[in-house]
Amino acid sequence: MQSGYRLERAPDESVSWIKSFPFVLMHLAPLGLIWTGISWRDGVLCFALYVARMFFITAGYHRYFAHRSYKMGRIMQFLMAWGGTMAAQKGVLWWAGHHRDHHKFSDTDQDVHSPRKGFWWSHIGWIVCEKYDQTPFTRIKDFAKYPELRWLNRHYLVPPTLLAVLCVYFGGASALFGGFFLSTVLLYHGTFTINSFTHIWGRRRYRTTDTSKNSFLFALITLGEGWHNNHHYYQASANQGFFWWEIDISYYLLKLLSWVGLVRDLRKPPAKVLHRNLVSDPHETPQLSGPTSVLEPVRQT
Repeated sequence: MQSGYRLERAPDESVSWIKSFPFVLMHLAPLGLIWTGISWRDGVLCFALYVARMFFITAGYHRYFAHRSYKMGRIMQFLMAWGGTMAAQKGVLWWAGHHRDHHKFSDTDQDVHSPRKGFWWSHIGWIVCEKYDQTPFTRIKDFAKYPELRWLNRHYLVPPTLLAVLCVYFGGASALFGGFFLSTVLLYHGTFTINSFTHIWGRRRYRTTDTSKNSFLFALITLGEGWHNNHHYYQASANQGFFWWEIDISYYLLKLLSWVGLVRDLRKPPAKVLHRNLVSDPHETPQLSGPTSVLEPVRQT
């Protein structure tokens, strides 16, 4: 990241070591495999839990709850929220509310996790900072009106705990350490790469008021979220891979769900939008300015 684009964190933006303790324990838990060993079944379980929960985070927490890029019924909405909560990344309203703030204030001093405040701050630090413990309900009023989502947001440890219990019940201790804990840690860092890496490394297709970039590698890791510059340019789209060669597994799965009626009205950017506001140099440094809209495409003047 270029010098001169550094932002100083506010005095209350510091890591809480007490709050960090459970997070550290989660990272140490996979070491239990030293004693239990790991079977191919545990490896398959780890992979399956990573992919399934990544889908619920990307398609549910992000594209639906944060950006309302498609529609679904109330029961399916709860199931999507439950699936995302199994990832142990806190409550759905907390996650989506803070993400809306990120888009509104991208790469300014009000952005909750801009890499301009430091790479590790954007990747992990802001999550273990007490300043952002509370759910920003004013940002997520449209979904906070549902009591079942408020309950799930408040009791966000219930789904991952039940998942961990099921792993032990059906697969024993190695399934817990290798299936649940290891996949959860990998899922953390897979998700967090979008906050950190894709605002530092990659290529820019569209001129936006932030440092977002596209990355094929991180699109694979996150089932499509790596097309981050696309997303910041047109935030209301259900697909983030705008062109056929941009792999977006989450969108492919949403398309399948739409064919059986579980989701509907998948929003995509209009064709005329795809070829506007292109940058001449994909590695150019953007000119940062004020906040942008959360639910509508970025408009350049």
